[in-house]
Amino acid sequence: MHDISLQGQVAVVTGAGGGLGRSYALALADAGAAVLVNDTGGALDGQGGERGAAHAVVDEIVARGGHAAANTDSVATPEGGEAIVAHAIAELGDIDIVVNNAGILRDRSVGKIDWNDFQSVHDVHLRGSAHVSQPAFRHMREKGYGRFVFIGSNAGTFGNFGQAAYASAKGGIMSLSGIVAIEGERHGILSNVVCPIARTRMTDSMLDDALDLDPDHVSPLIVYLSSRENTATHQIFSAGGGHFSRVFLGLTDGWFADEKSTAGAIAEHFDDIVSTGHFSVPGSAAEEVAALAARIAESTSGSEARR
Repeated sequence: MHDISLQGQVAVVTGAGGGLGRSYALALADAGAAVLVNDTGGALDGQGGERGAAHAVVDEIVARGGHAAANTDSVATPEGGEAIVAHAIAELGDIDIVVNNAGILRDRSVGKIDWNDFQSVHDVHLRGSAHVSQPAFRHMREKGYGRFVFIGSNAGTFGNFGQAAYASAKGGIMSLSGIVAIEGERHGILSNVVCPIARTRMTDSMLDDALDLDPDHVSPLIVYLSSRENTATHQIFSAGGGHFSRVFLGLTDGWFADEKSTAGAIAEHFDDIVSTGHFSVPGSAAEEVAALAARIAESTSGSEARR
């Protein structure tokens, strides 16, 4: 086993004034990165702002021998995202790593959605990730290197009652990371998603008190995915309590109709369509279409041979 070094690199961690973000910032700094600690210091629902939160984490990093700077701009606007990236470059000299962690929580079920709350959640989680990532991506593209880690959620991958805004925003984050990965690949930019399961002020009421779900169990994966040693991209990972696994969207082999299908034929073959016995994991929408084209060509040639 060896240590992963981020010496000489600069990381931006949004929402890093407490909880998981704080843990990520400390771990990245311990690995040698200079860290821009971003946090508005707002409450769980995003209201208010205790601007000392980011500075307190910077003080922790410095006390441990690291290098860090505090930033209190909001990710919720394009201007805020630009300011965060500009601050990192001006204060720390570069950007190699972005951890898009900032988030708020305003839970409501589908039938009770408050549209102002819905927009606010998306503004921070999904749009906020894009607001920071775009200027950072442009900077990384120019120098031919970068690492993005987007923080998702199992609510985004598998759903959770009462979290229409939060889960849909997290689902969008997974798609956004995939696009960053596809477009960044030729520029040396990798992008992945981590869905943490950890005890924070955002999740405390949902988790079993007996489980050891310290945020620090998740941070080693953040450090690895942020490093030059990592070559994975366009992936989604789950991490919690010392357990790490890959989450993926797969495409079953399904059923191919020999001729124009009907709803009745779908019903007859529905078990074949949903069976996960054999599946593939396309790397992009284009790869799925290419695979379908091959299946159609194979089916057509087979039909002609049988005539």
